[in-house]
Amino acid sequence: MLRRLSVGAMIGTAAITLSVAPAATAAPTQAPAPRPVLQTTLYYDDSQAAEFQNAVAAGVEVWNTNVKNVKLVEAQPGGRAEIQIIADNGWPRATVGPVRPGGRATVWFGRQAVTQGYDATRIAAHELGHSLGLPDVKPGPCSSLMSGSTAGVSCTNPIPNSSERSRVEASYGFGAASRTPFDGRIVVDAP
Repeated sequence: MLRRLSVGAMIGTAAITLSVAPAATAAPTQAPAPRPVLQTTLYYDDSQAAEFQNAVAAGVEVWNTNVKNVKLVEAQPGGRAEIQIIADNGWPRATVGPVRPGGRATVWFGRQAVTQGYDATRIAAHELGHSLGLPDVKPGPCSSLMSGSTAGVSCTNPIPNSSERSRVEASYGFGAASRTPFDGRIVVDAP
């Protein structure tokens, strides 16, 4: 009987050893989970954009479709808006951002450019690009949204190129808008 107990004790010890050994080996290394994108929401007020409200909506859609780190949302009537859009008779102009939540930027949607034949949706997307922190790139080709009027009246491209998209994504990625200096200059987009 003593012999059986010893054999049983040895079998129990072996079982324990076998069950412990696999747990002591390292688990396969897994790639770290990607960090979530912290999307910044900026509100705009186009209640003073007059006849350009549809162009503004199209320009907003361009940015919302082409970047992920920032989203432009129409403010509720009487609500706070970071971007104020105003129609006037001059040349289009805007405050250069990047505007931050709770901040303030203005886009003046100048009728003079539309009267001369420039595309209203391109103007809206271009001026919103300033609010998102992009400077003018003049002179520039039609493929560059921020080339503005230097691309000519025939240019109707409202889409930011990859460099412009990357710059906006970097300005708003992972909450970077709070760390990126706000420019605050007003740029006039006359040719």
